Amino acid sequence: MKIKKFRAAIVQMKSSINKQDNLIESIKYIKEAADRHADYIFFPEFQMAISSDTQTVDELYAIAETLPNSKFIKRLCQYSKKYNIGIVGTFFEKNNQKTDKKVFDTAFSTDKNGKIISVYRKLHLYDAFGFKESSKFCRGDKIPKPIVTTIGKIGLMICYDIRFPELSRILTVNGSDIIVIPSGWVHGIMKEEHWITMLKARAIENGVYVIAPNQVGNIFCGRSMIIDPLGSILTDLGDKIGIEIVDIQRERINEVRKILPLLKNRRNDIYDLNVLN
Repeated sequence: MKIKKFRAAIVQMKSSINKQDNLIESIKYIKEAADRHADYIFFPEFQMAISSDTQTVDELYAIAETLPNSKFIKRLCQYSKKYNIGIVGTFFEKNNQKTDKKVFDTAFSTDKNGKIISVYRKLHLYDAFGFKESSKFCRGDKIPKPIVTTIGKIGLMICYDIRFPELSRILTVNGSDIIVIPSGWVHGIMKEEHWITMLKARAIENGVYVIAPNQVGNIFCGRSMIIDPLGSILTDLGDKIGIEIVDIQRERINEVRKILPLLKNRRNDIYDLNVLN
């Protein structure tokens, strides 16, 4: 049964290139979130490690891991179970279906028993603003079904995906009431403004909560946010490293969808995005 409200822990990290150091930091955050009675903890993109411009394909491949044998993920799952807390996190995943050494930028979710219940591989690679993720990463090719959890149905996206509104709409019409977007949003001219505007838009147009943990420092802008279904910002971590806990009222979703019935008013007779792989 879905609970009426839940406590969300959103993490704003400054990851290094050392995945062991980032794992230690992640475990500290899990313990703190559990101590503060959070139901789920949400980590940003590049939780395992950052990938710098100078990092080669071989170097990135060397730190990437494979499911279900990833030591990084297994450790997080152990602490998920130990502290009875769900996790949404990210890692670099080797692609066993290809002969080259490009890897997936992958998000995963566990339940409170430490069991992996969903895996999402980033669909849209950041080939923009002078960056070219496709030189080291391979694209995912599936949109997983929303994750059924005790806090609701969670849809997963990653960072650059927010610039493609059809993805959040597909997740929503297939049942998502919470969209989680682990990110490594790079700072730059208008970039922060784009980040805030699109996060609010994805929440408003779909009547969902948006939980967007982001990297900070290095080349990243921070501003991790939780936004309610009417576009109100419930927390904004600014440029600080750390964790915030937010109480989320699930009934808010139905309240907003009743007064602003965007999903109900869609012209399904003309267009249909009810599509999943």
